[in-house]
Amino acid sequence: MQIMSYADRRAKVAALLAEHGAPALLVTHPVNVRYLTGLASSNAAALILGDGTGMLATDARYAGTAERLVPDVELVIERDVSAILRAYVDAVAVEAQHMSVAEHNRLGGDLIPVDGLVESVRTVKDEDEIEALRRACAITDEAFSLVIGRVAPGVTEREIARWLDFRMMELGAERPAFETIVASGPNGAIPHHSPSAREVERGDLVTMDFGALVDGYHADMTRTVAVGEPAGWQRDVYELVWQAQRAGRHAVRAGSAASAVDAAARDVIADAGHADHFEHGLGHGVGLEIHELPFLGPDRTGRLEDRVPITVEPGVYLPGEGGVRIEDTLVTRSDGPELLTLTTKELLVI
Repeated sequence: MQIMSYADRRAKVAALLAEHGAPALLVTHPVNVRYLTGLASSNAAALILGDGTGMLATDARYAGTAERLVPDVELVIERDVSAILRAYVDAVAVEAQHMSVAEHNRLGGDLIPVDGLVESVRTVKDEDEIEALRRACAITDEAFSLVIGRVAPGVTEREIARWLDFRMMELGAERPAFETIVASGPNGAIPHHSPSAREVERGDLVTMDFGALVDGYHADMTRTVAVGEPAGWQRDVYELVWQAQRAGRHAVRAGSAASAVDAAARDVIADAGHADHFEHGLGHGVGLEIHELPFLGPDRTGRLEDRVPITVEPGVYLPGEGGVRIEDTLVTRSDGPELLTLTTKELLVI
């Protein structure tokens, strides 16, 4: 079983520093600090040195937790966490995508911008991380099963979203993994529609995109259901998206090109004449963030590695009419994908 300690993670990051000509990395993004030390904090920074050793700075509110979680790292208790660690090295790499211009100017000196260094290490998950995702997905599945019977004409999108959120937390989630999406009728043509006061009507398709957060790891699942007997065009679009989603899932395995996985699903939709109605990427990595490396899209480079959790979420969106999206969270394996969201993808008519 593949399990990485926090020290192992810091060592992997340290090994990449030489490629950037940097003797150390100042980590200020809270998610990356958590990944490298275990400390979830609103005010912490880590310094990773080229030999794999490190330092952690946080303020007095988190001192006891930090001492317990990271006994093998020198701990500095200081309110200004980035400045205190910066003082220990002459030249340091910084997380360019997470640091503001103001913070960069304040730290001063020889700062080497790097992009996505810790994120690249985070991409491949160990089995403990995958188990946390598996639990998050199980809660997501169960919440759907408990709420779907309440979806009916007259309830609002916001009510459905609240029911899903409540059930996930009741089942053990820390909170929803992201703002739950519920889109009914014509609102289904908006991929990231915010739940509104619109009441569900008979004849609607209703798309629900949601997930649970467990131990910091984010589940992500989308299902589209029909309220009342669906029209012919609704069944046709649903079947098309289901076929595309199946093709995308089957293309997922270690070694697959990110663009090829996207094309496996996108070509199904394009061949049916709906290329212009599917304009977002096929999927994205999930883990300590809801959107993280890798990303699946027509122009994305790179290949999937073993033990990478990703989503596969094709959709067809017809302005003024509605839409369908079907999404699963799965993990790449050498012999094919492991599906984590297990709710049926058959069209549910309620």
